[in-house]
Amino acid sequence: MPNFRAPTMDLPTQRILITGGAGFLGSVVVRELDRRGVPEARIFVPRSTDYDLVKLADVERLFDDFPASVVIHLAARVGGIGANQANPGRFFYDNLLMGAQLMEVARLRAVKKFVLAGTICSYPKLTPVPFREQDLWNGYPEETNAPYGVAKKALLVQAQAYRQQYGFLAICPLLVNLYGPGDNFDPATSHVIPAIIKKCVDARETGRDTVELWGDGSPSREFLYVDDAAEGVLLATERYDDSEPVNLGTGREVTIRALAEMIRKHTGFTGSFVWNRSRPNGQPRRSLDITRAAERFGFQATTRLEQGLERTIRWYEEHRGRRTGPASGSSLRAVGP
Repeated sequence: MPNFRAPTMDLPTQRILITGGAGFLGSVVVRELDRRGVPEARIFVPRSTDYDLVKLADVERLFDDFPASVVIHLAARVGGIGANQANPGRFFYDNLLMGAQLMEVARLRAVKKFVLAGTICSYPKLTPVPFREQDLWNGYPEETNAPYGVAKKALLVQAQAYRQQYGFLAICPLLVNLYGPGDNFDPATSHVIPAIIKKCVDARETGRDTVELWGDGSPSREFLYVDDAAEGVLLATERYDDSEPVNLGTGREVTIRALAEMIRKHTGFTGSFVWNRSRPNGQPRRSLDITRAAERFGFQATTRLEQGLERTIRWYEEHRGRRTGPASGSSLRAVGP
């Protein structure tokens, strides 16, 4: 067993604000807080229709309405490669403003702990695999998601500066690509797993024998099941107090081509994939060194990729007649990169 630290934060005694708490990851975090015995009255999930976190006045009103002692900031303006290419300015501005203003008001209101969900997109494009936290500043992120990744890195700098000057306790778990039931399946904004699942299921049901996928299939990614991600975030909230960022992932790498074959098998799609090489591949490789999370707070993902894919495909097939993603070109919700 890893020699990880004992809890430093007793969550059931705190007042916990979760931005993005109605979203993909956030809703699972809320569920896991309930399992940890946190009373419902001590959890607050702000809705974007009530509080626009890009506006400082709304952020101040949010803390007036719910004087939190812990903030878990999961809300983000996110999307896949296409959405990142179409909205670079919006992704940079909205993510930077939301995080910066939340952190500043949290500091002024004497919040005990601020959990800033970071992203693997912040790593340099050609980071040696596995990605180690100390490599975060050794280059510029991959171009298609650099605005989002740089905004998150700027917030990490803010968190560290506030700790140095004000003694403000903020931590930054770096989340790898997430997937699972409840993911976003909108073709305009979805990430790779829900995008391929939707294409395969739709092709199977309509009798099409080909599915087009972006790039050439050679890039690799690491995927973390949403339930495991929620557990990692909460373990970090309870046990991790360091200023340095910490990777949350599985430590297991898979190529997009191999991933597509897994999804083909589990969706029952019998046709072939056509790789559109005119579309970007994105970052060449992504896989994390997860040693720090294991050693510092005992986090280890337990869901195998194929097991998680089966559950995600089953959820999509049961819910695809309902709305499974936002209507616009980007989404404001709790989700991974």
